[in-house]
Amino acid sequence: MKRFFNRQCFFSILLMAVVICGCSDSQIVQARSYDMQMVPANFSQLATVARQGVVNIRTEKTIKGGGRVFRYFFGNPQGNPPGDQKNPFGDDQFDNFFDRFFGDENGSGRDYKQKSLGSGFIIDEDGYIVTNNHVIEDADDIKVKLANGEEFDAKVIGRDSKTDLALIKIPKSKDLKPLPWGDSKKMQVGEWVVAIGSPFGLEQTVTAGIVSAKGRTIGSGPYDDFIQTDASINQGNSGGPLINLKGEVVGINTAIIAGGQGIGFAIPTNLAKGIIDQLKNEGEVTRGWLGVGIQNLTQEMADYYNLGNQKGVLVSQVYDGDPADKGGVKPQDIIIAVNDESISDTRELSRIIADTIIGKEISIDVLRNGHKKRLYVVIVKRDDTRLGELSPGSSKKDSALGMNVEDLNDHLANRFQLNTIEKGVIVVNVKNAGKAEEAGIQPGDIIVEINRTPVETVNDYNSILQSVKEGDPLKIFIKRRSGFHVIKMTK
Repeated sequence: MKRFFNRQCFFSILLMAVVICGCSDSQIVQARSYDMQMVPANFSQLATVARQGVVNIRTEKTIKGGGRVFRYFFGNPQGNPPGDQKNPFGDDQFDNFFDRFFGDENGSGRDYKQKSLGSGFIIDEDGYIVTNNHVIEDADDIKVKLANGEEFDAKVIGRDSKTDLALIKIPKSKDLKPLPWGDSKKMQVGEWVVAIGSPFGLEQTVTAGIVSAKGRTIGSGPYDDFIQTDASINQGNSGGPLINLKGEVVGINTAIIAGGQGIGFAIPTNLAKGIIDQLKNEGEVTRGWLGVGIQNLTQEMADYYNLGNQKGVLVSQVYDGDPADKGGVKPQDIIIAVNDESISDTRELSRIIADTIIGKEISIDVLRNGHKKRLYVVIVKRDDTRLGELSPGSSKKDSALGMNVEDLNDHLANRFQLNTIEKGVIVVNVKNAGKAEEAGIQPGDIIVEINRTPVETVNDYNSILQSVKEGDPLKIFIKRRSGFHVIKMTK
């Protein structure tokens, strides 16, 4: 065995020598240079400079009735050690801090002052500071502590709950050390980043990691587009900067996931900068509005429309009198581009429309009945109070497929809580273990088309089914509150 081991070691060393001898000096230098890029020697100089622009934020607000409040982070990443179910740190100073995330379990009904901690960073010498909305939301008092220990009262300039961004301000000073914005689009997965903040009140904490992913959706809002990083982020890091190796801010640390050690999320600066500029100049964020209900294309939808690999967004509803309606957009249109920029999913379309200047005319390319059509729409200001639900549609009876359908009337509209009456037939009953149930059809579904033939009445429905032979495939295009769906089954 010993002889075998020595022989194996000899051949391994010989092989390494052959490989090294076969490499040129330039190749070895390049390899060593690449190794240095992969693992920075240290982050000391970066941390020394960047920390001067990072601030600690302490807030206090009155909680009416001691009710449960918004919990932005999704749980306590540290867990609860045995014997302590409330505070894993055993320190009373954090009680109010964790109440911020867990609420008042006792529901005592009394008002009380609630304190919380967060982070932020300076963006100019005028004293403007970027942080998260959830850090300062509804705060009665905001204290900002600089890296040099100076403290100031801060006032809110503006905030945006949809992106969880806020802009606050302290007095102007030449001593303030602003951090420069970076380009988050240029960040690549695997690049080194540094997070600086005050996790659990521990000010000026520096952690390092890499960009784990980009474009993450975590369900926090309609404009999710997070950078995922494994740089350690905890409660209190909220609002602090995520910094590249050039010392530029590429993200705003915002959220973590309970149990997901090493998983943190930051708002990319390319999304944040426009929001912050609006907050600074207007005090609020104005977004564009198209006036459509939209949904992502499923593979079944793509097959139904013979789209192949074509990407796009399906229009499930057009709101009367809104820009899309005026511009000629119709339900079942597939939006494939806006101003010649390709659209692949609903998030992308929502961001583009939201960022469009109010009153600007845009071009929208749609696929309608297999043909490309260009429409022109003038964007208006988004009014969230007008956002309504998707509304379904109309029909009569037939049990051949294990379901009963009817023409839609006022009675059925009320029964299925439909906002508007549309063309189509409504499924009023689905037979247990029948073909319709097995295929996924539900009571309240509106049958709009069968095998690409429009269905407006029960007569249409019966006529189409009579033309289909037993065992032949059926593609049933339906509408629910959640949008359009394609159900496949056989007669």
